Amino acid sequence: MSWFWFSIITLLCWSGSDFFSKIGCRDARDKYSQFKMVMAVGLVMGLHALFEIFVNGVEISWAVIWTYLPVSLLYIGSMALGYVGLRYIELSISSPICNASGALVAILAIVTGTAEIMEAPQYLAIALACAGVIGLGFVEASEDDALRAARQEASNYKYAKSWLALALPIAYCLLDAAGTFADELVLETLNEDSANVAYELTFLVAGIVCFLYTCVIKKQKLVPKMEAPKYVGAIFETAGQFTYIMALASGDAALAAPIISSYCMASVLWSRLFLKEKLSWKHYACIAVTFLGILIMGIYDM
Repeated sequence: MSWFWFSIITLLCWSGSDFFSKIGCRDARDKYSQFKMVMAVGLVMGLHALFEIFVNGVEISWAVIWTYLPVSLLYIGSMALGYVGLRYIELSISSPICNASGALVAILAIVTGTAEIMEAPQYLAIALACAGVIGLGFVEASEDDALRAARQEASNYKYAKSWLALALPIAYCLLDAAGTFADELVLETLNEDSANVAYELTFLVAGIVCFLYTCVIKKQKLVPKMEAPKYVGAIFETAGQFTYIMALASGDAALAAPIISSYCMASVLWSRLFLKEKLSWKHYACIAVTFLGILIMGIYDM
């Protein structure tokens, strides 16, 4: 299979992960939904890690796990915060904000002096992604409550204006950017496959901890109908990680990267078609600016 089809599959998998995670976590009445989502992802990633170790022969050791642990915790923490955020804000808004983490990674690299010399479009991409996210924040904060209620009517889910709704995807963006920045440094000393297995095993441990807290300590029940979307999202997340690696290894990574980076636009499309989320033209304008920045960064990523 060519890099193009692996890229398309990755786009569909990661946007599918966004979509089903949103379905699994959007009920604001379930304050344990983020822990249940971590349980689902931890189980699926743990199973994949075991497959990689015992079938594909990927080498893993405690030294690798401990070395990669800070990166793993940053990624897992960002995802957990993202799952909390899905209770309070539309996927159409949260996904582009979360995906702007690439711009923050570039800013971190520039500030710390680790960035290579970039071309003018890359600086423009950073500015566009940041401007789009900031614009989304202003639009959300200033939107009239009556207009918000009117456009949310079709989705049957009402999201109130609050600082938490924007703070959570922004926190995801910050932690994910820190994780990506640290990832690039740590992977200079680790094998990529071993590091990925270490991350998946750490996620498994996080899932077990969440299970003990949610189901044993807090005695929460797991209703199959409510939990199924979480596990579908977890499968899409793990499958997307696999096809992402295959896409970059199978051909021209510079062409694969922009296709994959556009998955947040597919997330917006699914949320509009199936979740009936409706945004104002100002929201969509800011999302388009953010997406353009992400797309340009994807083109120059490799």
